Amino acid sequence: MALPTPSTPTRRVRPPRVPRRIKLINFLAVVLPLAGFIAAVVLLWGTAFSWKQLGVFLAAYLLTGLGVTVGYHRLFTHRSFETHRFVAAVFGVLGSMAVEGPLLRWVACHRRHHQHSDGPDDPHSPHLHGEGFVGMMKGLWHAHVGWLFYADAPGLSRYVGDLRRDPLLRRIDALFPLWVLLSMLIPAAAGGLLTLSWTGALLGFVWGGLARVFLVHHVTWSVNSICHLWGGQPFRGDDQSRNNAIVGVLAMGEGWHNNHHAFPNSARHGLWWWQVDLSYWIIRALAACRLAWNVKTPAAELIAAKRR
Repeated sequence: MALPTPSTPTRRVRPPRVPRRIKLINFLAVVLPLAGFIAAVVLLWGTAFSWKQLGVFLAAYLLTGLGVTVGYHRLFTHRSFETHRFVAAVFGVLGSMAVEGPLLRWVACHRRHHQHSDGPDDPHSPHLHGEGFVGMMKGLWHAHVGWLFYADAPGLSRYVGDLRRDPLLRRIDALFPLWVLLSMLIPAAAGGLLTLSWTGALLGFVWGGLARVFLVHHVTWSVNSICHLWGGQPFRGDDQSRNNAIVGVLAMGEGWHNNHHAFPNSARHGLWWWQVDLSYWIIRALAACRLAWNVKTPAAELIAAKRR
């Protein structure tokens, strides 16, 4: 599926190389929140956190995270595979339960990002906010979370004309508040049933709801910020997309971002055996069960041709 073309072509200017101190700051931006989260788990173990809360948290994290990576991103944005409408609906709902915005808006923003990657019309590039340390820090903030506080670009809906023609996807998009509510109530109900207590329900809400949203959000936002500042670039391109192993694992394969920008319609982002890509493994499992087909991956010759 071809993405919409801009009405006015934009000349891309290759951003300058990222200083080492900025790479270090970005590394810490990924590691420290995660370390703080792990520290909270350790300190609260046995009082407000146990195996039951861990199970609720992991289930909610994996399901809603895959809703974003497999559903919102690889299925709806890039059409990297095909599936049955029921499966598509499940991934659309799970992606909505990640609380990153309604389906159509998420897809539109991401398609716009690809069309203008690290250019003036990229919604969340970290490279357009001034020179030096201050400029880079402003760019990091904008790419990670600041861009969410800006109004949508005019005509954003033109990026999802194909999806808007589907009544099922429009309905999933319109019911976004319901999916958000369920994303909080289901972990609470699971925690209550596992412990047969109201305290368990509260902890299920805290860990499977609030804490899970916190981690899913920051891992996803790290693809926008960290993966355009820190990591390897095995493929040629006009932007600063990078492969970051830490984000690659935490984001279920999305952190192999330079690979993705080189082959945006590929269902596989981890192109080498050592690049962990849980999202692609799920798609492969769906294909093995005949629940997915026309799974797109780049040929070995094309990969070799694009290498630096």
